[in-house]
Amino acid sequence: MNIAIVGLGLMGGSLALSLKKLNFVKTIVGMDHNKEHQKEALKLHLVEKIVDFEAIKKCDVIFLAIPVNGVIASLHNLTDVPSSTTIIDLGSTKELIVSSVPQEIRHNFVAAHPMTGTENFGPSAAIENLYKKKVVVLCDLEESGEHQSAVAKKIFKALEMKKHFMRAKKHDRHAAFISHMPHAISYSIANTVMSQENKHNILALAAGGFRSMSRLAKSSPYMWEDIFKQNKTNLLEAIELFEDELTLLKENIKNENWEEVNKRMSDANKLHDILD
Repeated sequence: MNIAIVGLGLMGGSLALSLKKLNFVKTIVGMDHNKEHQKEALKLHLVEKIVDFEAIKKCDVIFLAIPVNGVIASLHNLTDVPSSTTIIDLGSTKELIVSSVPQEIRHNFVAAHPMTGTENFGPSAAIENLYKKKVVVLCDLEESGEHQSAVAKKIFKALEMKKHFMRAKKHDRHAAFISHMPHAISYSIANTVMSQENKHNILALAAGGFRSMSRLAKSSPYMWEDIFKQNKTNLLEAIELFEDELTLLKENIKNENWEEVNKRMSDANKLHDILD
């Protein structure tokens, strides 16, 4: 099959590297609004060539690896694709995207969220096997065409991804707690430290804990502003519940209630019984 990737940053570029290994993929072409990204993607051999929307429409599969607003705008430019075309978006929020798909191409469309990534961005951030063994959430798949569903499943299976299925609304609430809130906290931690400490102290004292907690603050502000905007309600709920938990810890420390502090930390340890 011939594949087009719109957006040649971390997600799109890494996808291209993985798709190249699949024997049923014939060609991979790309598109990116950033001219420097276009040059870099070609230099890194992520795609065979840069094309426009008219050429993209001729491909069998179109991946939209761009921010949510860009996905929605692109879908409205793809309303005349053949009925056999499969369009797969990789956006971090799903409900707004799904509700914005033009009805004439709803059967063409598959809403997917690969639960993977790094804090880096741009074509140079692309890495092989970013998708391997990771979870991909497929939303509202019953509204996609039978052919398109089969194509998406075939590709993600070939990428060795673990498929999970859920409604878009449910996905966005879960993502707010597991992905979007941690990014918001990381940005806030970085800004808190930057406002209190000079760069020499940060360099001298920043150990593993701070580096781990602040790593996500390297992520693209442009992309994450878009995600926060589209998942505002769920994100605010997650932040408010986190604030409640942090306030509880603060009050126990303030009141020297060390037994309760220890209990809260012990409860938190149980998370890794699930993750490890």
